[in-house]
Amino acid sequence: MDRFEIEGEEVLDGTAKPSGNSAHVIVPKRWRGADVKVVRVSEPDSNE
Repeated sequence: MDRFEIEGEEVLDGTAKPSGNSAHVIVPKRWRGADVKVVRVSEPDSNE
């Protein structure tokens, strides 16, 4: 696993959920319009 150092304001843990041909992660409404970064920390389920 690689290590990343990111400066930021807040961290959330979540799970990428299916969404059509893609996936999405829900963040708080107050983050609307903010720049965000998403880091995958595990391998995806092979049965998805």
